[in-house]
Amino acid sequence: QVQPVESGGGLVQAGGSLRLHCEATESIFRRNDMAWYRQTPGKQREWVASITSGGSRSYADSVKGRFTIAKTSNGYTVFLQMNSLKPEDTGVYYCYCRQVWGQGTQVTVSS
Repeated sequence: QVQPVESGGGLVQAGGSLRLHCEATESIFRRNDMAWYRQTPGKQREWVASITSGGSRSYADSVKGRFTIAKTSNGYTVFLQMNSLKPEDTGVYYCYCRQVWGQGTQVTVSS
């Protein structure tokens, strides 16, 4: 199983931006749907955004209009562009593809 690897997290002030990457050693995103999830301590992991193999995108209401999901044409990388970040966006962000989770990347938004 190819495990995707997330990167790009960090500490940012409210209103700022971050761009997360999810990378794989094979072009798994070319033929498979992929999703971003996030989790904060004490809460269940929640879905954030998805992109299908055909490129259709969907977003949770809480991030719609602020986050954008995209992927490279070669299918090795998926991005999550996060703008106008809010403290409630804080959490560990995971990518998920073919029933395999990445290790996660921490995003912290300070008020």
